[in-house]
Amino acid sequence: MSGDDTAGRLVRPFTLTGGRTRPSRTDFTLITTVTAVDPPPERAPRLQPEQTRILRYCARPLAVAELAARLDLPVSVVAIMLCDLLEAGLITVHPPHPVTPRTPDLDLLQKVRDGLGRL
Repeated sequence: MSGDDTAGRLVRPFTLTGGRTRPSRTDFTLITTVTAVDPPPERAPRLQPEQTRILRYCARPLAVAELAARLDLPVSVVAIMLCDLLEAGLITVHPPHPVTPRTPDLDLLQKVRDGLGRL
């Protein structure tokens, strides 16, 4: 973390969210990746310094958990700020890929069992 990221932070996390304690959406899990929109929309709202840092960090896809760690803020606070950025069209959200259960290969399992039995 660079020195300018934490220098002089006097703002309490609840002020960054306008007093909100829950995100307006459920898109953001710890492993959801976020990417800044490039170029940003023409009618972008005025951003807080932390939101500007989020956009800078998210020039490349970044997981929510890593973003919270880099910002040194609780994940819940970061999720609320991400909701604001998503609603403003400044970021895109990439949900984690679901893991689909596969049927085990019974032939392979039999070969493994036979091999272990020979040991």
